[in-house]
Amino acid sequence: MLKPQEHARRLFLGRAARLLTVGAALPLARPALAALPNARSLEFAHTHTGERLSVVFAIGEQHVPEALNRLNLFLRDHYSGEVGHIDPQLFDLLFRVRQELGCEQPFQVISGYRCAETNTRLRNTGGGGVARQSLHMQGKAIDIRIAGVPLVDLRDAAAAQAVGGVGFYPRAEFVHLDTGRVRYW
Repeated sequence: MLKPQEHARRLFLGRAARLLTVGAALPLARPALAALPNARSLEFAHTHTGERLSVVFAIGEQHVPEALNRLNLFLRDHYSGEVGHIDPQLFDLLFRVRQELGCEQPFQVISGYRCAETNTRLRNTGGGGVARQSLHMQGKAIDIRIAGVPLVDLRDAAAAQAVGGVGFYPRAEFVHLDTGRVRYW
């Protein structure tokens, strides 16, 4: 026989699982997902495409598959249109950074996924800063800023997570975050 607390927890988890299933099938159910106590959401504005996205990407530790697909599409290579697979840990990191900053503004995305051809072209024609084996090509990196948040604060909040790399580009007005090894530049 289950204790009342265990029974209530099982009921809650069962309802949450049903909402996740419904949320994946019906876009109108997204507000219901956002209302769950362990819902984790992110909001983005893409500086190159003009697109915006607000999405519940996880309930507790469980990522929402439809949301991950939407995020993959949103963070596609904006030069080629190629869609990559973005590491879900990157979204977990962004969520924690936003919590650390205590802000609600969307992340402004400068670069998400990059295909190999785009990466090579940027290395050959850009002003530098594009790594030959960039983690952008593996869906493990993102370049961002947040309106109204000083870049040094964004950098420091990301570095405080001690997850992956944090690159600081004040002249280009963005911070690079990735889920590779811990390092700073």
